[in-house]
Amino acid sequence: MSSQITLVHRTCYRYDRPVVMGPQTVRLRPMKDCRTPVLSYTLKVEPAGAELGWGQDDNGNETAFIRFDEKVTHFNVEVSLVADMRVYDPLRLTDESPLCTQDCDTACRSQPQLGEHATTFINDLHALLPEDPARKFIKLNEVIARRVRYERRMEPGVLSAEDVLSRNCGSCRDSAWLMVLLARHMGFAARFVSGYLVQSLHGAGDEEVLNGDLHAWAQVLLPEHGWLGFDTTSGRLAGEGHIPLAVAAEPEGAAPISGLLDRCESCFNVSMQVQRLFS
Repeated sequence: MSSQITLVHRTCYRYDRPVVMGPQTVRLRPMKDCRTPVLSYTLKVEPAGAELGWGQDDNGNETAFIRFDEKVTHFNVEVSLVADMRVYDPLRLTDESPLCTQDCDTACRSQPQLGEHATTFINDLHALLPEDPARKFIKLNEVIARRVRYERRMEPGVLSAEDVLSRNCGSCRDSAWLMVLLARHMGFAARFVSGYLVQSLHGAGDEEVLNGDLHAWAQVLLPEHGWLGFDTTSGRLAGEGHIPLAVAAEPEGAAPISGLLDRCESCFNVSMQVQRLFS
């Protein structure tokens, strides 16, 4: 069976009247150090006539900057890519694996002020966590996944560590942000990641069904491993199905699409199709 897949991700906004749209920032391009090879990539924007340029944002993410000179009634962004989802061991580095041992962004090391719930949570775990840094965070990742029940939360923003632990539930971005804060509290550089998650599921008759979605996870900078990804929703290490699009010290810096818009009524729709390529 081929390990190559195609992914098409469409984001569509509709407005109740023609509006002036300010510059839009789109962070939907796989990062250069993504360990899942991305063989092709295209980004399309509608309406036609948009001014589109590529650059890097303040966090070093490859970013599309989009501007419209005329008023618009809709805004569509379509990503198409082909990726090779060959299985790899996240803990095993190869000669091609990026190994970053230093982080120039001091915000990724900033010590957070934890509240009562978060402080109690990490203090109770302290004696149970292994000394080895990688094993320490593998264990912490598993504990967070068991403690924080996943919920699909459509409200904007990210919950605080206190809210997540008092509610014992949260979205992928909420539990990922909890992991980032706890890692920094423990003296490690950590950052928030947004990206695609592609999973192989089984439908009726054991037929394979590929599922794709926007997802969030955490990365912690560890000796001999560089930036290691932790999926706090599943409790597993980030692997071939995780395609990082943007990283940031704060979640808002990794938002897939951000920008200014006239006051209006709008509706939003997102879809993603994933298929396996057969030779």
